[in-house]
Parts: sequence; C-alpha cells; structure tokens
Amino acid sequence: MTPAPHDASTTGAPRTSDTPTDPLRWSPRLWGALIVLCAALFLDALDVSMVGVALPSIGSSLKLSTSTLQWVVSGYVLGYGGLLLLGGRAADLLGRRRVFLIALAVFAVASLLGGVVSDGGLLIAARFLKGASAAFTAPAALSIITTTFPEGPARNKALSIFTTCGASGYSLGLVISGLLTSVGWRWTFLMPVPVALVALVFALRLLPKHAHERSGGGYDVAGAITGTASLLLLVFTVTEAQAAGWASLRTLGSLVAVVVLGAAFLVIEQRTAHPLVRLSIFRNGSVARANVSAFVLMGSYAGFQFIVALYLQRLLGWSALEMGFALLPAGALVALSSTKMGAIVDRYGTGKLLPLGSLAMVLGYALFLRLDTHSTFAALVLPSMLLLGIGFALFYPSANIAATNGVADEEQGLASGLVNTAMQIGNALVLAVTTAVITAGSHGGTGPQDQLNGYRPGLLLVTGVALISLVVTTSGALLDRRRARTRYSVPDYDYRRVAAQAGVDDSLTEKV
Repeated sequence: MTPAPHDASTTGAPRTSDTPTDPLRWSPRLWGALIVLCAALFLDALDVSMVGVALPSIGSSLKLSTSTLQWVVSGYVLGYGGLLLLGGRAADLLGRRRVFLIALAVFAVASLLGGVVSDGGLLIAARFLKGASAAFTAPAALSIITTTFPEGPARNKALSIFTTCGASGYSLGLVISGLLTSVGWRWTFLMPVPVALVALVFALRLLPKHAHERSGGGYDVAGAITGTASLLLLVFTVTEAQAAGWASLRTLGSLVAVVVLGAAFLVIEQRTAHPLVRLSIFRNGSVARANVSAFVLMGSYAGFQFIVALYLQRLLGWSALEMGFALLPAGALVALSSTKMGAIVDRYGTGKLLPLGSLAMVLGYALFLRLDTHSTFAALVLPSMLLLGIGFALFYPSANIAATNGVADEEQGLASGLVNTAMQIGNALVLAVTTAVITAGSHGGTGPQDQLNGYRPGLLLVTGVALISLVVTTSGALLDRRRARTRYSVPDYDYRRVAAQAGVDDSLTEKV
C-alpha cells in the first residue's frame, strides 16, 4: 500500500505557498460525469427518506406489525450492507463504469417492482434487490470519483458536491414522500424509476473511459461467500432475536454460525493471494477510525429516524407531509452547507470535523429525550433537527474523505466499499436492536404511555451508540495532534550529559 501523504485535507495542517495548485481542468464533460455519479447517491438518499416517511402508511395498507415493518428498511440495508464489499471489489476487478451501469439498471427495475407488489414479503424482497444494486452502484461511483480527482482540493471539492447531492436527495425525499404518500405510498417507489433511467442514458455517454480499467488480481470467491453470509446472518439474527428469544437455541445457534463464518472469512483473507479485503488496510488509522465511527453514527440515526416516524405519526397523529416538513431542517441544512464543505475540510481537516459532527448528533438525540404526548415542533423537533443537520454536514463528507485518503487507486473500490458497508451494517444492526428495545419497553401496549415507554429507551440506546463515535473520533484527533507535535518538535537533548561525554567544561553548558 502506498503510504498516506501528509495532506492538509487529512491533518488540517495549513497549506503553504509551496503547495501545488490543483492541475485538474473542470471541463463540461467532467462536470457532467460528476453529476451522473451524484444522481446515484441522490436516488439512494431519496429512497431512504421517502420510505422512512411512508412506513406507517405501508404498515397500515399491508397490515404489517412494527417488527415486520422494520424489514421494509432492513431488507434494503441487508442487500446493501451485505454485498458492499463484493460490490467494491467487483468495481475494481470488472471495471467501475461497467459495474455502475449494470447496477443502476437493476436499481430502476427493483424500484418498479416495489411499486407494484401487494404482499409484504414481496415488497421486502424488492427492497433487498434494490439494496443489492446500490451495493454495487455506491462503491463504483465513489471509486470513479476518487480515481478521477486527485487527492487534495480537487477530490475534496468533488466529494463535497457528491455529498451535497445526497443531502439534497434526502431533504427533497422528506417533502416529496409526504406529498406522494397522501396520494398513495406506492408512488414513493415508482417515482425514482424515470430518474434512474435518465441517469443511465447520460452515464453511457459521459462516464470517463478510464473507469473501464480493471485492477490486477483474481476473484476471492470463498471470501465473498463467507464474508457476505456472515454479515447477512448477523443482521438476520439480531433482527429476529426479539421474536425467537435471545437465549433460544435458534438465536444462539445463529450467533455461533456468525462467529464461524466470520473466522473463516478472516483466515481466507489472510491466506488468499487476491483477498476481497486486504486486512492490512486497517493499519491506516484514518481508514480504521472512519469506518468505526461511520458504523455507529449512521446506525444511531437509522434507529432515531424509525422512532421519530412512529412517534410523530402514530402517537401525535401528524400526517406524512407534516412529518416530512418537520424533518426537513436537518436535510436542508446539510444541503446548503455541503457546497462549502470541501473548503472547510481543506482548512480544518477531518480530524477536527469528525468529533464536532459526532458531538452535534449526540446532543440532537439527547434533546429529543424530552418527548411527551403533547410535544410541539418548535420545542422538541426543531432543536434536534438543527443539531443533526450540523452533525451530518460535518461528519458525512469528512468520513468519506478520511476513509479513502492514502489508499492506492487500485483499492479505492475496496476503501469506498468498506466505509459504505460500515454505514449500512450499522444501520441494520442498530435499527434491529432499537426495534427490540421499543417492543420490549411498550410490552405490546398501544396506548400513548405504552408507546412512550418504548420510545424513550430506544432514544437512550441511539444516544449511547452515537457517543461511541464521539469517543473514537476525539481519541483519533488527539492521537494525530500528538504525532504532529512529535514529528515537528526539536529533540530535548541533555546538554550536560553530552558535554561530559565529549570532555567539554560543564560550565560552558550553562551559557548554552
């Protein structure tokens, strides 16, 4: 692996006049290719927010319980998180452009299927297929960006635009879903279809030819099977443990199988000539910390959004459109600020922005613990949404930059696949545990107080999970600062000892 360069985008060190300027020419074709790649993330974010708002309507229409309704979200996350590593490696081996195009076409088909099925099981299956397609689209898009734009200001600018489109998709999805759900929840699945098809047409013409390139190496079939199977089984086990019982033979047996598959995956990756995941990539501290913090922080938000959707619509009786507008400040704040994030990362570095983003999200969750049966938008929802918007604006682009900096071009698909895997598996696991906590706290009751008894422990859980990200990112920032101080400080020599060894008069050292 090429060593990570000492770059201001990572460390926050000031740029000097000797720092080379960005030689990349931002041509109209390059802008067009970036917009096409951003469209994929836009659709991803749009889908997540639209489905989140539509969940209560879907549950009522298809007669789904809370635990089953969770699978409409988890089905997508299972396909996404379980296959992301394979998607990232496939992009490196098969060609990023080819993988992106095929996956985007499958995404459109899966969206269409989700809008026409009338059975809960078939809807969950369509969501899984859609997540699986995103597992190949996301790392391919991100690795095309990171191999097209050189590390530094150009890449930071491109990634900030990339995340802006994701934030815009999420923000628009909240409002659009409210409007579409009032007509029929199926339209929240059908609306992305024409957008995906238009993006596919332009992708065929605009994506750079170098994205055809394949890296050397072979296929790690055994690693793909064991790694994917372990992730899928882990999420499934945690999701179903509430119904089966945490101490049941089925749950314990599944956990043992997860451990066996995970251990087999690690052994295979250490011994195979062309591993799916080169484990030594985690020796890069920035990559390791970005993945851990992304896992817990994105997972905490998945649990939080699930609670808020149920609380606002089921307990307070808000409409889907009212809920969409209530959550809009967070997404709008991210969208508006993300255009400046490239310059902000250049100036302050990811080491400072990641802890600040984590802190803002912890505070946002903690403030929502004040929920009751008569909460108002201004008193409860707005403060949390503003803090979460600030947190996402600082954290999300910084995590993507930190997770890919210092990684060789031929492994950018792997690096981007890893951080996206961390986010999606975090979503699935924390959401599954949050659902179990809500169900246990309410004791099966449907009254207002029963619901609150489930929501409050769930909020405590997501707040505690987010605290892990704050600890990890803060410790990383302190470690980077200590290393920088050691690197540039003058050694503190014992002049008396050196003078004695050289036979110099000791009194001369006093003058020195």
